[in-house]
Amino acid sequence: MSLAERFTAAWYAGHPALGLLRPLEWLYRVVVQRKRERFLAGEGDIYRAPVPVVVVGNITVGGTGKTPLILWLIEHCRRRGLRVGVISRGYGAKPPRFPWRVQADQSAEVAGDEPLLIVQRSGVPLMIDPDRARAAAALLESEALDLILSDDGLQHYRLARDLELVLIDAARGLGNRRCLPAGPLREPAERLESVDAVLHNGVLHPPHGGYGFVLQPSALVNLRSGERRSLSYFPEGQALHAVAGIGNPQRFFSTLERLHWRPVAHAFADHAHYSAESFDFSPSLPVLMTEKDAVKCRAFAAANWWYLAVDAEPSPAFVGWFDQQLQRLQAVPR
Repeated sequence: MSLAERFTAAWYAGHPALGLLRPLEWLYRVVVQRKRERFLAGEGDIYRAPVPVVVVGNITVGGTGKTPLILWLIEHCRRRGLRVGVISRGYGAKPPRFPWRVQADQSAEVAGDEPLLIVQRSGVPLMIDPDRARAAAALLESEALDLILSDDGLQHYRLARDLELVLIDAARGLGNRRCLPAGPLREPAERLESVDAVLHNGVLHPPHGGYGFVLQPSALVNLRSGERRSLSYFPEGQALHAVAGIGNPQRFFSTLERLHWRPVAHAFADHAHYSAESFDFSPSLPVLMTEKDAVKCRAFAAANWWYLAVDAEPSPAFVGWFDQQLQRLQAVPR
């Protein structure tokens, strides 16, 4: 288990030794709170786009299902006639320069795994840059858009935003509710009181308020051929090697178990880099991975490698609320 994995396990289990990190947590809180106070006061170089900006982020370290929800938001906005674009930090991407427009035929090494997945799935205009304000400006220079979705960036206060959506893993919650490095929080839990909506991944009707969404498996897709098969392609009890290099690999493994398969779990670091040797598993079984992992493995995939396609399904309450917000944002003069 890596050091990062040990910290994550401790954060969500509430390990008492984390109390030794309280002084560092206090310093971290001071920094992030001052940063937000300056943003609220309008201080510093803050970019306001000429179109509405919707930030889809989180306050916890680790996966919360942002990519599937962003894909849903893209299609939902398009169905309402909106021209939508996406900006992203492009974690792990190594393009020739920033900002960089992601295209579907680029490699994950150049574009980043999550941005490439989003573009390959949706064809949306997408710009990556650690400076999200610069990414938004560059995207608007090249595309006529009605709305920008920011993939993460809740704490990127150089970018003004019109709507903040925060995602939380319903199973793990906020862990021990402490900030880095004593806990998994990027900002204090009180930050949730100021965002526009909190969405809990894994439940449609959160018992303590907010909105919910679930990730619904929809198909099996072969990495080499692109062939799509129904979930019944693998019978109940099918043993397979399950690969997940995401923020919360256990969520993927649990999904496979709920589908009544028998996964042999292989958890990799989030945004892991793969080679054919990474999959030298025994015994010989089909390999099933997340779509995020698949975008990095197609070039050397074997015939029996598949990924599980999943789609976000938000609660009707969130859909109704979000439609109201879209109407409001469209009516606001820019």
